[in-house]
Amino acid sequence: EPAPAFHSVTAFAPATVANLGPGFDFLGCAVDALGDTVTATLDPTLPPGTVSIASITRLSKDPLRNCAGVAAIAALRALGVRSHAVSIQLTKGLPLGSGLGSSAASAAAAAKAVDALFGSRLGRDDLVLAGLESEKAVSGFHADNIAPAILGGFVLVRSYEPFHLVPLASPPGLRLHLVLVTPDFEAPTSKMRAALPKEVGVQQHVRNSSQAAALVAGVLQGDAGLIGSAMSSDGIVEPSRAPLIPGMVAVKAAALQAGALGCTISGAGPTAVAVIDGEEKGEEVGGRMVDAFWSAGKLKATATVAQLDRHGARVI
Repeated sequence: EPAPAFHSVTAFAPATVANLGPGFDFLGCAVDALGDTVTATLDPTLPPGTVSIASITRLSKDPLRNCAGVAAIAALRALGVRSHAVSIQLTKGLPLGSGLGSSAASAAAAAKAVDALFGSRLGRDDLVLAGLESEKAVSGFHADNIAPAILGGFVLVRSYEPFHLVPLASPPGLRLHLVLVTPDFEAPTSKMRAALPKEVGVQQHVRNSSQAAALVAGVLQGDAGLIGSAMSSDGIVEPSRAPLIPGMVAVKAAALQAGALGCTISGAGPTAVAVIDGEEKGEEVGGRMVDAFWSAGKLKATATVAQLDRHGARVI
């Protein structure tokens, strides 16, 4: 059983964009500027081996019903901690149900903070699996948000049995920026998953597989144009979900007309994500997308221009 290395640790985990168009449930990336923060503190007043949530906003304080709490418990279990208890404070920097990996950011920050509290002993996969325990309870057993939230950058989830993650290292010269436009609209993950087709034709499968492969190639080659084009070419999930987000079709068209290299739905939505090469066009592309959400969907929206987060969850 590891001894505590600190009395208190604060960790941050970034927002994530899952699916990236054709990479449904197996591709994701981390973005900077947005995320959640968790402080984990030893608490001798609690029963050994347990977790409590001391402070949180808008969410349940029950650690078994909260993403950060579930991940913290899973991290303690993975570490083999039985003689100490931990209380956590969660500060949300991400809106709930936005399609930006809000639950994954909470889980990643909690797992990272608890691990650091006991000397940072868990490996990469163990941290992701701890966070995946909470994701499983909220949005299903898929790691395309929690993996990049922990690792940073682009991550391919190759398989679960055996568990195998493939970080995709993009060249340092890749000037990729993401324009994230979030409307004032709720798109529950359960509802958005229910809209997906139950069967997919062979030709659809081949086309989407080739687009996902092109996206991976674009990341590895540092080709922002190929990334954007492939991200815009999902023929299975996006067509099923876009009609459920008022104005989404017009928002995508507006982004491309304004010079974006590609645009799709971030995660289950409702956030729309556009790819640009460098941040010079970010304000114009974001403004056009915000206008389109209002004119076509009568939804107010906010735009953020973010870079790729290459670090993932980290102690701050």
